[in-house]
Amino acid sequence: MRDLQPILGKLACAQAEFLRAADAIAVQLWREQPQPGCWSAGELVAHLSDVERGVRGYASRIIRKAPLPVPLYKRLHLPLALVEARVVRRKVPAIVTPSTELAAKETMLAELQSVRERTLAFLEETRHRDLRAYGWRHPYLGRLNFYGWFRFIAAHEIRHSKQMLEIAQNLRKGVATSRN
Repeated sequence: MRDLQPILGKLACAQAEFLRAADAIAVQLWREQPQPGCWSAGELVAHLSDVERGVRGYASRIIRKAPLPVPLYKRLHLPLALVEARVVRRKVPAIVTPSTELAAKETMLAELQSVRERTLAFLEETRHRDLRAYGWRHPYLGRLNFYGWFRFIAAHEIRHSKQMLEIAQNLRKGVATSRN
C-alpha cells in the first residue's frame, strides 16, 4: 500500500492551475493558433486528455500481469521537474499529437475534468496495492514506475498551463496587431 496523498494533491493543484490558465482564452479564440505551427488552446486540451487517458489505460493493462524485473540502471530517469520547468521545448511524438476534432471550449474542459475523475477513481481502486514494480519507459525521461507516471501527468499539466498562458498572450498580441 502506498500513500497517494502527495500525488492526488499534485494532480488537483495542476488541474486547478491549468483551468485558471484556460480561462484566459476567449471562447471565440479556442481553435485559433496563436502563431503558425503552434497549437491552439483546444489542441492543447485534446493533447492533455489523450495523454492522461493513455497513461491510465496502459497502467490498467500492465497491472493485470506480474511485473517484470527491471535492473536498477534501467529504473533511472530524468527528474520530473524538467517537465514542469518547460525550459526544454520538445516536439511531441505523433502518438500523442491531438487526433480528435476540436469541440467547444466548455465541452473540451468538461472532458478534461472527466478524464481526471476517471484517473482519480483508478488510483482509488488501486490504492491498497503497491504498484512500484510496474512501469514503462517515457520517450524523453526514461523509465517511470506506476506512481511516477501519475506524478508525470501532474507535471505535464503544469507544463502546459504555462503554454496555455503563452497562447493567451500571443493571441492578445495578434488581436491587437490586427486592429492597428
